[in-house]
Formats: sequence, structure tokens, C-alpha cells
Amino acid sequence: MTTIVNGIDGIKSLVGKDLGASEWLEITQERVNTFADATDDHQWIHVDTERATAGPFGGPIAHGYLTLSLVIPLFGSLLTVEGISMGVNYGLEKVRFPTPVKVGARIRLAATVVSVEDVPGGVQSTFDFTVQIDGSAKPACVARTVYRQYA
Repeated sequence: MTTIVNGIDGIKSLVGKDLGASEWLEITQERVNTFADATDDHQWIHVDTERATAGPFGGPIAHGYLTLSLVIPLFGSLLTVEGISMGVNYGLEKVRFPTPVKVGARIRLAATVVSVEDVPGGVQSTFDFTVQIDGSAKPACVARTVYRQYA
């Protein structure tokens, strides 16, 4: 379910709030191959399905940065901020990839609002993100992310 807030005050009201989890998203070989083409990262563990099947993960895995990039659309399904002029990705404080995502697995994003601080013209909000893998006790990615929203 999407949390919808209005304006800077709405964002400030979220401190400490668990935003829940997104819907599941399947990681397909086509998505992995497209990411490999876009980034020129064609390492065999991602794109050579035959070799990867005999490799350490039993099949091809998604790039860690592909998993991280999917945070953007998944987060968009968790939080909508209305009544602001713009929101921008300000950066990352910490990112880890504890478990590889095998092609065919499903992932989803869980998010918590850590803090919201005033900055000139708006606020800086910090979130803890966990990319979960369906059926796995360990996450694919954990990240502390920072966004700025402007009035």
C-alpha cells in the first residue's frame, strides 16, 4: 500500500514510520542482459546461463547494481509525496549486498523513514531500505539512502 503525504510537513510526519513492503518483482534473464548491455558489465555469472549453471551460484545472478537500481521504482510504489516542486536522490550512506539474486527470483523493497532534516528550500530525508528475496532469510541488499524534497 502506498503512503501518500502532502508537502514538507507531510514528509516530516513520517519520521520513524515503517512504509511496509512493495509488491514482488521477478528478476528475469532479459532484465539482467539489458542491464549488462547498458553498463558494459557482461561478466559470465550474469549473462552466460550455461557457464553460470555450473558456477558457484547454480545459475546466473543479477548484478548488485541492478538490484540497487530497482530500489527506485519499488520505492515509488511505497511513498508518494504531493505538493512539492521536486524530489531528488541525494545519495547513499551505506550499501551492502549480503545475498546474490538468482535469475527467476522475486524481490521486493521494505523501507523505514529514519530522519527528516531541514535544508535550504526543503528537507533531507533518510531511509533504510532492505531488498528482500522471496524465500530467503537474508536480504539481497541493505542501503541507507538520502533524498531531498523541495517546496
